[in-house]
Amino acid sequence: MRTVLIDYDSGNLHSAEKAFQRMASEVGAGSVIVSGEAEEVARADRIVLPGDGAYPSCRAALAAHPGMIEAITEHVETKGKPFMGICIGMQMMSTLGREHEDTPGFGWVPGEVVPIAPSDPSLKVPHMGWNDLVIDGDHPCLTGVATGDHAYFVHSYHLACADPAQRLAHVDYAGEVTAIVGEGTRFGTQFHPEKSQQTGLRIIANFLRWAP
Repeated sequence: MRTVLIDYDSGNLHSAEKAFQRMASEVGAGSVIVSGEAEEVARADRIVLPGDGAYPSCRAALAAHPGMIEAITEHVETKGKPFMGICIGMQMMSTLGREHEDTPGFGWVPGEVVPIAPSDPSLKVPHMGWNDLVIDGDHPCLTGVATGDHAYFVHSYHLACADPAQRLAHVDYAGEVTAIVGEGTRFGTQFHPEKSQQTGLRIIANFLRWAP
């Protein structure tokens, strides 16, 4: 079993790499590597797409790695390999990003990435820090995760799902903000599981055990 965290110069992957390696060792899920090579993605059994920053710049950075988008598309869409998107990596599962400029996503979870707009003007954007998950749907990656568990967020936009069934969890930030999405073999978290202590580590372990 081989899990590849895609490195496309969109942030420091050190903590994510360590968290995935730790949980892979604990659950016997094989090796975890970080790579920016499309060939490594093609050889992966599981694919993880992290991302920090703005949607358009992350999408452009991903496209700048030769063959990367094609490799992700082939091995996730066609071959059905388990995929996990984190933060902007999750947002790129959408149809369209509205941050700064309209930017197409993979289209796996129909919907648009739009600004967070809390109804309470005293709440700041970006939404930064700990918040309580509200679980909206069942998924193998959420085994042992319950409403009220905490996760760590840093973001100004969220994915407004066209199909409510694909939103697996949200948080309350003077309005509902998408926290987790899922469709087929694709799963994504707006928050950073590697920074979310036991809740995040449990989700990572569940993803590494998941056999869709």
